[in-house]
Amino acid sequence: MSFVLIPTSDKTKSQKKHASNNIIVYTTAKATPYRITATDSLTFHHMGQPVETEVCVFVDPNKKFQTVIGFGGAITDAAAETFYQLPVLTQKELLNAYYNPVAGIGYTLARTNINSCDFSSNSYTYVANNDSNLTTFSIAHDQQYKMPLIKAAMKTSSQQFHLFASPWSPPAWMKDNNSMLEGGHLKNNFRSAWANYYVKFIKEYEANGIPVWGLTVQNEPMAKQTWESCIYTAEAERDFVKNFLGPTLQRNGLAEKKLIIWDHNRDLLYQRASTVLEDEAAAKYVWGIGYHWYETWTGSGMEFLNEQRVHEAFPNKNLIFTEGCNEKFDFEKLNDWSLGERYGHSMINDFNNGTVA
Repeated sequence: MSFVLIPTSDKTKSQKKHASNNIIVYTTAKATPYRITATDSLTFHHMGQPVETEVCVFVDPNKKFQTVIGFGGAITDAAAETFYQLPVLTQKELLNAYYNPVAGIGYTLARTNINSCDFSSNSYTYVANNDSNLTTFSIAHDQQYKMPLIKAAMKTSSQQFHLFASPWSPPAWMKDNNSMLEGGHLKNNFRSAWANYYVKFIKEYEANGIPVWGLTVQNEPMAKQTWESCIYTAEAERDFVKNFLGPTLQRNGLAEKKLIIWDHNRDLLYQRASTVLEDEAAAKYVWGIGYHWYETWTGSGMEFLNEQRVHEAFPNKNLIFTEGCNEKFDFEKLNDWSLGERYGHSMINDFNNGTVA
């Protein structure tokens, strides 16, 4: 299919400037060698009234939408440990494929885990049991595999790199079920210590040469999982942000870190956003709302309309897609085209509804 990008008028300076720009068309297509391949070059120009049989995309350069921050993926323990089992040449090939802005796809966004997660080979924390003062806090575990991979990704990218971190669970002794697994809740008397835990994590990573751009409050706060998990109701997350995490970040000179709430599926996206963001004392600490795509486990489709509702209700907050895995992965389907189509379908609709990354 061929198409022409057409500005709605050629009268303004802005439009004349855009009219001189060339547009490169990239194509990825099944049963072809095209994989993000430059296949055409187009130029903005005024055509007047097109006929119905012409396929056209109308562009008004004076109308702007959200600014896209970047694209990326997770750097977990599983990713890092697997990476360092590869031959050195294969490691370089992988880094270039994902992070090189010229030879690869130029990822500039990454998510990593605070404490262990379901993509870790064992459960761990950064402190000794019952150390509420966090005097034993150490990221030595991450220095073996995860942090070296993050640094290698940053170096290969050579662009502004955005790393955000998410906890799957506080240490077991901070929770009412005395386990990092199977849900449970953060005990009220450890909310201050847990808020300080985020600060320790950020400062230790940055002291070791890894800037932290942002963090989410809790991965999937409404899911009781067999792996690391912790439950927060909307009200509990709001109050933790308002009374503990937000002020603690601010007191420690970390107010510029992008604090992201929810970090769960689209189905309850608006309910969580409205509960937290309609409270001004909590909302002032929040940069955005993160979401996943697993609402389809109920048999529903992807609920993109909830993104639109949040974007319209809270236009000064940001929507960010924080996780999307193809569940129950089958190695026999490694090159299954439908896996990529699922991401494409999600991305197109997410960006059309205001998502920034």
